[in-house]
Order: sequence, then structure tokens, then C-alpha cells
Amino acid sequence: MTAYSASAHQAATELAIQPLWQYLLALGAEPERLAPLLTHARALSYQPGECLLPQGEHQTFAYFVVEGIVRACHYTQEGCERCKEFYFEGELCFLYSSWLKQEVAPYQLETVTACRLVQMPLAVLNELTMQRVQLSLLKQQLLYKEQKEAFLLLNTPEQRYLHLLQYFPLWVERLTHAQLANYIGITAISLSRIRRRLQDSR
Repeated sequence: MTAYSASAHQAATELAIQPLWQYLLALGAEPERLAPLLTHARALSYQPGECLLPQGEHQTFAYFVVEGIVRACHYTQEGCERCKEFYFEGELCFLYSSWLKQEVAPYQLETVTACRLVQMPLAVLNELTMQRVQLSLLKQQLLYKEQKEAFLLLNTPEQRYLHLLQYFPLWVERLTHAQLANYIGITAISLSRIRRRLQDSR
């Protein structure tokens, strides 16, 4: 590779990972210390249904969602799937518990739609210079977990659906009927009944 082409390649790579760069800066990363850590970050494209992390394996990467939807789900031995979470544009996708405990992933990470992602080695978050980012991510996750528990424990299925309509309308718009029902914790038939009942009450 010539010096010119190498320089052009580096510039293209830096531009492609810019969304991840901005995200980490907003969490408290220091620009001069962040740059060398992202030398192995890569911008990648995926088709719907591709596996990013197989269930039961150690995760080595985090994925910043530039475009598309990713989900974390668990597949039982009986063939049932349990959806843990969906990740949309502007979110960093990885499994916190597996990262902190250095254990295999109990969930599979997979694309729901065609996606543009920035893949980052998870080891980046373990660097001493990234402690502010670690703390910001953990605070963010703790608040989200509290909200998720309240969402599931303190609301009826109908209230959960109304909550998503009010606060996460993109979820209702972009997820399939079955995916939405799975996340709420009900069957697709039950969700259809809820929607029909709400429509009739207008």
C-alpha cells in the first residue's frame, strides 16, 4: 500500500468510526487518550438475522449502532426465544454482566434489520484511561435496569404497551408485532387483543 493510499484508508476509517468516537467523548473519554485505543475499531455492515455474538461464547467486542436494530435474546433448549433487549441508533451494544464477570454470554446478539455498526474491542473499556467512561456506562445501565424493572413489575401488559407508545414510539413503529409482544412479555395474540381494545375505546 502506498503512503497516499494508506493515508486515504486511515482517513476513511476515522470517518467511519466517528459516531463511536463522539459517543465515547460524550461519556467522558479524553480525545488524546482515546485515539490510540480505537485503532482496531471497524465500521461493518450486516444483513438482517446475522449473529454478532453466539449464546454461550465469550464476548470480545462491543457494537455501536449507527443504523439499524440489534437485539439480545436467549434461546431455550425447547426452541423458545426470550428477548432481553433491543438496541437502536446511537446505542452501544454489549452484555454488561458478561463483561464485568468475564463469563460466557447467556444471550445471543444478532441483527434485527440491516445494520451499519462500529465494532470496538471490548478491552478498550478496561483501560485505566477509560474509567470515566466505565462509570458513565454503569450509571446509565443502572438507571435503565431500574426503569426496565418498573416497566415489567409495576404495569399490566396494556400499560406496558401504552408506555412504549408514549415514550418509545419508534419501537412500536419499527419492531414487528411478534417482537413487541415478546418484549412486553405476552403472546402476539394478547397484544392484538390489547390493540383492538384500545382502538375500540377511541
